[in-house]
Amino acid sequence: MTRATAVRAVLAVAVLLASVFITLTMSPRLGLDLQGGTRIVLQARDTATVEADRETTDRTLEVLRQRIDSLGVSEPTLTRSGEDRIIVELPDVQDPRQAAEVIGRTAQLTFHAVEGEGTDQPGKKTPAPESTTAPDSTPEPAPDSTTDPDPGPDSNRLTLPDEQGRLLALGEPRLSGAGVEDATAAFDSQGGAGWTVSLEFRKGAGQDWKKLTGEAACHPAGDDRRRVAIVLDEKVISSPQVDPSVGCRAGLPSGATQITGSFSADEARDLALLIKGGALPVPVEIVEQRTVGPTLGAAAIEASAQAALIGAAATALFITVVYRLFGALAAVALGAYGVISYAALVALGVTLTLPGLAGFVLAIGMAVDANVLVFERAREECADRPARSLRSALTTGFRKAWSAVADSNATTLIAAGLLFFLGSGPVKGFGVTLAIGVVASMFSALVIARALTEIAANSRFVSDYRGVNGIGRPGAVRTWLVRRDPKLLRRSARWLVVSAALVVVAVAGIVVRGVDLGVEFTGGRLVEYSTSRPVDVETARDSIAAAGFGDAEVTTAGDGDLSVRTGKLDNDGEHALRAALAEEGGETTKVRDELIGPSLGDELRRNALIALGVAVAVQLAYLAVRFRWTFAVASVVAMVHDVILVVGAFAWLGRPVDGIFLAALLTVIGYSVNDSVVVFDRVRELWGANRRTPLDTIARRAVLQTVPRTVNTGMGALFILAALAVLGGDSLADFALALLIGIVVGTWSSVFTAVPGALALERSAKAPPPPAPGKGKGTPRGKARAARRDPLDNGARL
Repeated sequence: MTRATAVRAVLAVAVLLASVFITLTMSPRLGLDLQGGTRIVLQARDTATVEADRETTDRTLEVLRQRIDSLGVSEPTLTRSGEDRIIVELPDVQDPRQAAEVIGRTAQLTFHAVEGEGTDQPGKKTPAPESTTAPDSTPEPAPDSTTDPDPGPDSNRLTLPDEQGRLLALGEPRLSGAGVEDATAAFDSQGGAGWTVSLEFRKGAGQDWKKLTGEAACHPAGDDRRRVAIVLDEKVISSPQVDPSVGCRAGLPSGATQITGSFSADEARDLALLIKGGALPVPVEIVEQRTVGPTLGAAAIEASAQAALIGAAATALFITVVYRLFGALAAVALGAYGVISYAALVALGVTLTLPGLAGFVLAIGMAVDANVLVFERAREECADRPARSLRSALTTGFRKAWSAVADSNATTLIAAGLLFFLGSGPVKGFGVTLAIGVVASMFSALVIARALTEIAANSRFVSDYRGVNGIGRPGAVRTWLVRRDPKLLRRSARWLVVSAALVVVAVAGIVVRGVDLGVEFTGGRLVEYSTSRPVDVETARDSIAAAGFGDAEVTTAGDGDLSVRTGKLDNDGEHALRAALAEEGGETTKVRDELIGPSLGDELRRNALIALGVAVAVQLAYLAVRFRWTFAVASVVAMVHDVILVVGAFAWLGRPVDGIFLAALLTVIGYSVNDSVVVFDRVRELWGANRRTPLDTIARRAVLQTVPRTVNTGMGALFILAALAVLGGDSLADFALALLIGIVVGTWSSVFTAVPGALALERSAKAPPPPAPGKGKGTPRGKARAARRDPLDNGARL
């Protein structure tokens, strides 16, 4: 065992032990779509005097935090998103009506003097009487006062009904809810007032309260003017008389008061909660609301776990059959990858969402890519130089495969970064999971798998019996291709015509059938229900229409569930819709609920198009730097070809296009470029070593040499995706279907679109062939020779 192998082995054991410890001692942080609950996105709106910027949004968030904490929700999460959005996550909350009402209300609590019986219409504002203050004089506000600023002579006064419905003429606000220190609900059993809300005022506001009650006490008992009106959002919630024992101008000596008004227990608690939370600095609007039932999340976790186990077992069996002993060692490294990536997710505190869980499962199938590249390279070395040692061939395989491994993983990381920065909600979790999976897969392939295979290669038994190790002999696919030597690219233009025809078919589907944009991109509400008794779609549609929801679209979902999609529908409307279904289906349970405001739907649709445009531009820029511009353009054309075919397939199939589909589409982009990179990396290498050979011949050789890698890597991902499509249910079936189509067309386009496109571009390009390996510009000849030297060759010669 060499020193480098020992270092890799020690590093692998250390990381594995740490990962196992984290896995056994820490629990993952599940997103609401897996554990169940409600997610609400609030948009802060500007007012005439306050701008909804970062500072005011942060203050609004803190007010909302106090309100939600008082709701008793277990471990709520509030975060600011961007400059003016707040994301509220409420685990285990299935009926968001109360939470949405408490969150959205502004709680404008004011205290008014009653000026007498009202004569105007309820809610009508009347001009204030002329001020008797001298024009040049300005009243000085009391120090530390928390009342609103003097409204001036142009303000209006309210006429509102009291608790019994009798109109009262109210003076201007003398005290606001900002002066309230605390508010608590309690049952007054001694006084017989029932449920009451006790208010504690701040220091300056207490003086204002004393002054207000002192002025009211100057009027005789029973006079309306001896009352003080407490108004919440222009509704009189209490207008008590000042006790007769309070003298004129004396006021209530205490800085506390008690609101009565025949409250129920829930009303008293809600009122205390709103008052204690205070007024929001800026109004907020619910632009997105998602509710997921706990059974759906548990089913998704179970289905994903089954898909992961079945897909990983199938992938491990496949690479073991293809690469024998070294394939079995790669399967061990694949298991280590699963432990390491899971531990990284847990240790970093990443919120595991449903798309993220799918990304974790998908990455298992893609993790074998680097091992396949290395093993295929080692097979080539053994075939070209049968006398060389197995350890030498393996080391050369790792060295020659490094360029393709680095480029292919870099393109996948670019796709993951775009998902994180341009995606929304759970899609961001998919991007994070995919990025962690890429890094973990490189570690498992380049450290763990390399350490295991190098230790095995030092064994004489493994080295002597080439049929056992799996890389001593060329594979069956490569042998068949070399013997047949098919002239795949003899007429490369015809493959471009076939690709163009496929694009035409896909575009026809988009134009004729149209793209079924999900509620996430159009706005509206999508609710999925489970009923205790079977209900067919027509019966459900009739029941919902009779309840006043004639424009609702009703379809089946899952195992007999019903999916209802409407335009604008508030929480009370959803409750009525559910009640209408319950009349036919018995007990009706909400499984999933998505509400997207029209402005957010437009924004998400626009961001999706931006994400696709940025993905194309970034991948083109990276490939142009790493390869010739002709290779870069051909790869991007193939990538766009794949995107159009996937979207067209969904249009023909009538499947919905939503945020999870966008995540799948961006993953397809990374996978498509990944395949093209492997092919062009081999073209660059062969062309540099054979500069006088026609490019058509070079490209044909490169394709034939990389087909085994493309097939074997694609099979690993297909096993996982097939398991997800079958076991994942509706939540993951469309995601898996999009990726299945994407991998198939990506494999096709990397050979029959990207390569013929590059050949066509090269015929008009005047750039010289790439330099031979190790002979790039500025590379000393001695260093180039040293770089090509076998790592086990000490340089001695006879």
